[in-house]
Amino acid sequence: MEASIQQVARLTGTTSRALRHYDALGLLSPSRIGDNGYRRYDEDSLVRLQRILLLRELGLGLQQIRRVLDQEQDETTALHRHLAWLRSEQDRLARQVASVERTITARQDGGPIVAEDMFDGFDHTAYREEVEQRWGPAAYTSSDAWWRGMGEAERAAWQARSAELITLWATAAEAGGDPGSDDAQELAARHVAWLGSIPGTPGHGGAPVAEYVRGLAEMYVADERFAATYGGPRGAAFVRDALHEYAARHL
Repeated sequence: MEASIQQVARLTGTTSRALRHYDALGLLSPSRIGDNGYRRYDEDSLVRLQRILLLRELGLGLQQIRRVLDQEQDETTALHRHLAWLRSEQDRLARQVASVERTITARQDGGPIVAEDMFDGFDHTAYREEVEQRWGPAAYTSSDAWWRGMGEAERAAWQARSAELITLWATAAEAGGDPGSDDAQELAARHVAWLGSIPGTPGHGGAPVAEYVRGLAEMYVADERFAATYGGPRGAAFVRDALHEYAARHL
């Protein structure tokens, strides 16, 4: 199948101008341009556009998206990973919807409001106990105050930075490279800098301590929630090995 630029713009809610801009950036080229100058998009182009729009919703900029797409050639694997993230968000939003519905029902019927039910799906402190057990109450308090003090734009920027880093890790692991390679160690350096930017982490404001980096790297493999973030056990093991190597060299 093929679609015209007008059809693609209508289906995606974007504009022909934006699609031409994507082409100018080398982000999305039409599959062909007809004799009349009309741009046509085939199935491969449309799948690439779907990935672009998904990454934009994570808050990534166009240049970041181009880097991710250039490095992550296996589109099916990438879409599977993004689907897992969408499903987790779907679950969280479904819980929020149910919470709000219960509140509305209680208000309308005069029934009791249960605080635990009201905020299901809203709580960003779900790992509070775990954080305090691993790194102490001060670590949680500092990071919680930092997160609550952010504006909406700041949170979006931080989440975009996190999403890009996770995607690059998953791509590198899928390629089957060496955790000690220059590329993997560059990613490890970015990861350690990212960790050091979070208040409450050991070494915040400077270089995180080696013990903390190694311990966190082991948790990425041991905890299935973290392993899933990096594409499963294989991806998590790649991140762990790269971070261990970085800690040995630099921390």
